[in-house]
Amino acid sequence: MANHKSALKRIRRNEAVRLRNRYQHKTVRNAIKKLRNEEDKKAAEALLPTVVGMIDKLAKRNIIHNNKASNLKSKLMSKVSGM
Repeated sequence: MANHKSALKRIRRNEAVRLRNRYQHKTVRNAIKKLRNEEDKKAAEALLPTVVGMIDKLAKRNIIHNNKASNLKSKLMSKVSGM
């Protein structure tokens, strides 16, 4: 167990941040699945900027790696453009 007040606060904060990161990551994964399963090209094109923005936000906050974000965006864009 931690001995310092600041260490106890850090433990509480780390847990809160971990849960927030998990929620955001799961939300983006669900949005990506929704985009991949979309059949209508117009709907997919409308959804693409939202999903790309969510992916960029995760990469900016170091929840996912920058290269992973680039790979995801590239695959999604090629899928939508190839519909």
